[in-house]
Amino acid sequence: MKKIFIDGKAGTTGLRIYERLGERADIEMITLPEELRKDEKARREAINASDVTFLCLPDAAAMASVAMVENPDTVIIDTSTAHRTNPAFAYGFPELSPAFEEKIRTSKRIAVPGCHASGFIALVQPLVASGLLHPSVRLTCHSITGYSGGGKKMIEEYESENRSELLSAPRQYALTQEHKHLKEMRAITKIDRLPLFCPIVSDFYSGMVVTVPLLSEDLGGASAEDVKALYRDLYKGPVVHYAEEISENGFISGAGLSGKDNMEIFVFGNMDRLLLVARYDNLGKGASGAAIENLNIVLGCDKTLGLTL
Repeated sequence: MKKIFIDGKAGTTGLRIYERLGERADIEMITLPEELRKDEKARREAINASDVTFLCLPDAAAMASVAMVENPDTVIIDTSTAHRTNPAFAYGFPELSPAFEEKIRTSKRIAVPGCHASGFIALVQPLVASGLLHPSVRLTCHSITGYSGGGKKMIEEYESENRSELLSAPRQYALTQEHKHLKEMRAITKIDRLPLFCPIVSDFYSGMVVTVPLLSEDLGGASAEDVKALYRDLYKGPVVHYAEEISENGFISGAGLSGKDNMEIFVFGNMDRLLLVARYDNLGKGASGAAIENLNIVLGCDKTLGLTL
């Protein structure tokens, strides 16, 4: 039986991971009493006593926790932004290629992808890797997410009885084009420039839709059918799958996969203008679901164990 510790269990992602693992009989949870939750000595001991430690912490705290590791067998699965572009960490999106999955399986350091970044990378990385999209392409990304993506503070804000009427409408943010997921989006896809990124938070609890528009000339001599064929061959499920069509009367709901851990990939548009779309739950494949999938790979389990698909 493997021992698991969650450093930062009180946060949104940490709590969801803890709840999911509490239902499993193949692991033993290491927990700290509330008064020792932030005690460095107690945390250090728990990390080094574990087979796997999840880091659900701010970036600086996550880096400090990694520095506490003395046990060479302890695996770190970091849900923060701190290590996603660090080559010493496996990038935790196994569906991108067998090489990505193998690095997760054999690594002691794994970085869980960011929620917005997961959709962008799922759409763009295969196109660049296959040569259908040149790394110099200038890209735009639009992403709409449920308010749970903002963590405890934003959840309380949206669910307060006295909340502002402004919260009833979608709100675009990261207006300075300095969103923390941008470096990850460029590094993993290997594009030359940061994309123009327009994230929007809206008045629903969880779920998200990430869209990358493309012009036909962006694909050189390739076509929309070539893009579809690539996604169809790569994303066969069970967690990420290409969907041929959607029947929502011409709409696509951001909450369509709320409560789920899978991701749907779509290609919409026409011969001149394409919309590449990824739909998933910001709390599922965009956070705790991805973390659990990575744990399953590390432990040699079925990667879908404990996931809701």
